[in-house]
Amino acid sequence: MGIKNTFTSAVLITGLVFSVTSPQEGVAQDQSLPTQDWAKIEAKAQGQTLYWNAWGGSELINEYIAWVGKRVWEDNKITLKHVKVTDTADVVSRVLAEKTADKNTEGSVDLVWINGENFASMKKNGLLFGPFTENLPNYRFVDVENKATTTTDFTIPVDGLEAPWGMAKFNFIYDSARVDNTPNSSAELLIWAQNNSGRFTYPSPPDYLGSTFLKQVLVETVDDPNVLRNEVTNDAEFEKATSALWRYLDQLHPALWRDGKQFPASSSAQQQLLDDGEVDIHLSFNPGAASSLIKSGELAPSVRTFVFDKGTIGNTHFVAIPYNSSSKEAAMVVADFLMSPEAQARKQDPQYWGDDTVLSIAKLSPEDQKVFADIELGVATLSPQDLGPTLLEPHPSWMERIEKEWLTRYGQ
Repeated sequence: MGIKNTFTSAVLITGLVFSVTSPQEGVAQDQSLPTQDWAKIEAKAQGQTLYWNAWGGSELINEYIAWVGKRVWEDNKITLKHVKVTDTADVVSRVLAEKTADKNTEGSVDLVWINGENFASMKKNGLLFGPFTENLPNYRFVDVENKATTTTDFTIPVDGLEAPWGMAKFNFIYDSARVDNTPNSSAELLIWAQNNSGRFTYPSPPDYLGSTFLKQVLVETVDDPNVLRNEVTNDAEFEKATSALWRYLDQLHPALWRDGKQFPASSSAQQQLLDDGEVDIHLSFNPGAASSLIKSGELAPSVRTFVFDKGTIGNTHFVAIPYNSSSKEAAMVVADFLMSPEAQARKQDPQYWGDDTVLSIAKLSPEDQKVFADIELGVATLSPQDLGPTLLEPHPSWMERIEKEWLTRYGQ
């Protein structure tokens, strides 16, 4: 992309060997350790092997991560191993098991792609290294002023324990050759599904897109959305806030693909249903996904994107470093590279991913700004103004309960 990280001045960063005997919530650190400048961090990272646990369900994303591995090898001689995972909750459980077994060094995970419920769990259980984020050189480019979810993850303060590397916004991919008028709300989607029986479905939770669809409906149907910003504390509160969600799903499911008696197991499975012509609408958390999938030949050229008029769920996704990582220096260097203008511009290009940047373009050099301006977002990508308002994620505790209740009511 022609963009390099040119920030070379020394940056102070918290020491790298942390105690977990009596940490603050989520902060496994020893404040007595000396600080180290960025040059020393980079020097220690040289030759380290980094095991990055990241979702492996997209070939496009896997290729991007492979490119990151190539770049950090070129610049820092870091060997990046992509550990492809299906459910990040499994990674959290593994790190927690290691802590329970007092394996406080040489952990199996060095970096994890994370947000939401999984971040909340790791923070609560003191499984994270840090704070480290704000001391990374490229963090100065992050748009913390206008992108609130870069510092608050599903209502949970980030507190420097994870580094932002992408923006996500819930949207719908549809085949314009088969759909003339797209619904503008969850209520209209219900009517559309009933009028087009079998042509819509969603992945079964806890698949993240299936869970996000439930959150979207929840936010639109709850009497007071503000109640979702706080931790759910009792059954009565939960039942009152979610009653309209279950009524909605009870009406929707008979009109779904296979009468709502079977659900796609994953986002990729639902994407295949759209490509095969079995359904007309697919779910996405990446506004550039449709254009990327058209370009790669995975979806038809007639595919387009729509959102709801009053907004859709949006968030930021991050990388975090487990407290017992054996390659903390390499993890910080990789996290910093992921926030670099070079990596962020490539990530926003639909040819490579199509994921919106966490950076403030105004903070970049004129040369870097031009690179972003020259990115062709693609024929199926909505402009930022057409993406509409961003609805905030509920507190993670809501989805923990909702996913369990969904499985009880509708799981096979």
